[in-house]
Amino acid sequence: MTAYDAWDREYQENKDAYLKIFDDFMSQMNYENNEEWERDFSERVGRKHCVSVASATDALHFTLLAHDIGKGDEVLVTDFSWISSSACTSMVGATPVFCDIDLDSYHISMDSVRRMYSDKVKAIIYPHLFGNITDTTELRQFCKEKNILFIEDAAQAFGSSLHGVRAGTIGDCSVYSFNSNKVIAGINGGGVVLTDNEDIAKRVKMIRRHGKDKDFSILGYNSRMYVLNAEIINLRLRHAERNQERRQQIAHKYNTAFADLPVVTQGMSNGLNHNYHKYVVRFEDKDTRKRVKNAVNASVHYETPLSANSMYANLECRSDACTQSKTASDTVLSLPIHAWLTEDEVISTINNVKNAL
Repeated sequence: MTAYDAWDREYQENKDAYLKIFDDFMSQMNYENNEEWERDFSERVGRKHCVSVASATDALHFTLLAHDIGKGDEVLVTDFSWISSSACTSMVGATPVFCDIDLDSYHISMDSVRRMYSDKVKAIIYPHLFGNITDTTELRQFCKEKNILFIEDAAQAFGSSLHGVRAGTIGDCSVYSFNSNKVIAGINGGGVVLTDNEDIAKRVKMIRRHGKDKDFSILGYNSRMYVLNAEIINLRLRHAERNQERRQQIAHKYNTAFADLPVVTQGMSNGLNHNYHKYVVRFEDKDTRKRVKNAVNASVHYETPLSANSMYANLECRSDACTQSKTASDTVLSLPIHAWLTEDEVISTINNVKNAL
């Protein structure tokens, strides 16, 4: 079952509500004034300011620009994630510094951060990969001591929390994604920058609208999240807790079924409320993963360490050895998980994994 099947099932469940949103939008013709939505969302998450943009990639990019990070600066990034963190760093002219991961949580390794630090490092982009949150106290203290901007990439982590502290409230600045594969998705993506700094929020607003304040005072982009998209997100937010509970139920069934199999699940902290954006498992080797993937409707996240992508043969970067990232890229598999999976589909996935092993 694909993510598109989930979209269709969700749409059929809420079809009348979707049609009403579209009808209201076409009647009002309010394309881009999202200020009320931004205020409501910042209150929902617990940050002072929310700035909506076209994607989480733009949110990361504009956060770096708003903090004047550029040529001559370095940004610590994970080697095991989606490309946005390193690409945005390169786009502003800074140098991505690839850090290895902890193979239990798949998060940036503190040991690797210490190895790769230099006095040129001005920021770290820290993703809560697959929706998992781990304790960042030591890392945040290190950033404070070294005057490093802590950018929390919560693109995959809406709804997750650790000891009651929500994803999106941990970093100096934080970003969310509403891309089609996220637990809360817009119809054409979208993202937000969250911050408690009014000046940074104002600067991001200028950047997203061609650099315009009273006039065009800085270089900027055209990156707005339209009202129709925001209203779709609002509709899906109404069911967020229910849908997260369903994903947690499925994850529990997977955990129970795989407990005695040669399958390693993602390490998690006590006190974690996991959104299960992805349910990932790790196998002994690449061949085993391939065999299970062929037996199950599963996906690989992420098949190539970021530093191994061909563009970094021509772009300035630094990298740790990142052996754990390579292991994860070779052996991690994402099993089907979303709120519209049926019990029969869950059982089928479990049986197919068992049979493939």
